Amino acid sequence: MEDGSETATDVTPEDYDGLRALLLNRRESMPKRLKQLAAFALEHPEEMAFGTVAGIAEHAGVQPSTLVRFAKSIGYDGFSHLQQIFRARLRERFPDYGERLRVLRNTDGRHGHSTALLDGFADAAAVSLDRMRGSVRPEELSRAIETLAKADTIYLLGARRVFPVSAYCAYAFGKLGVRAMLIDHIAQLGPEQLSTATERDAVLAISFTPYSPVTADLAAIAARRNIPVVAITDSAFSPLVTNADVWLEVAEADFGAFRSLSASFALAMALAVGTAEKRSET
Repeated sequence: MEDGSETATDVTPEDYDGLRALLLNRRESMPKRLKQLAAFALEHPEEMAFGTVAGIAEHAGVQPSTLVRFAKSIGYDGFSHLQQIFRARLRERFPDYGERLRVLRNTDGRHGHSTALLDGFADAAAVSLDRMRGSVRPEELSRAIETLAKADTIYLLGARRVFPVSAYCAYAFGKLGVRAMLIDHIAQLGPEQLSTATERDAVLAISFTPYSPVTADLAAIAARRNIPVVAITDSAFSPLVTNADVWLEVAEADFGAFRSLSASFALAMALAVGTAEKRSET
């Protein structure tokens, strides 16, 4: 049976950032099914943007009518109105790579364009770092370091765009004398690479929207086996959060829809050095 009706918010979000902020603010007060759908929506923005009501409902595990109720509870006329927010978000933030390059070519002059590119990516990096300083709370960072420092081996999970961050962690931990294993998924052997982990180890999982299914799946496997999980991700609705003992929020800025990794690398460096320092205290 579905939950009861909800009252629409006074201010209807006009863009994805506003919608995300509203859902995070109302997360704890949402009825079970709407909370479930909110989590699905932020984890799968592409499906929300282009899926059918029936298809989205099936994948989210709710009734089709819940999508309409969900949209109206936020203040939209109906689901199609809400769906436009997700479509606009993908068009603006994540166009295909050809479109991204066409937008960036608008700067006149070869040298001027090159300088604009460097300035744009440097500015995005600076914004990312500033955001990360505000989103990562000291107590959470300390808990993450303590969790990793106690581990016999740290298993590193990160696919696709964030794989370089995990690879850097493998390098840094190795140089610092901390045993770590990079799960590189070669030949789709991620599950086998994780199979040797025990409760005395820990997993450091990294994933941002759109979340890597293999990273989420392996983090869930680790949690079911009582292996501590430290997550770096961008939303309280991230699939990593459910299975994490502690999670750190990083929301990277973008330039021309190309997202920075500057904050992720800075946080990875802090975790690696902090973990080594903590281990040296014992």
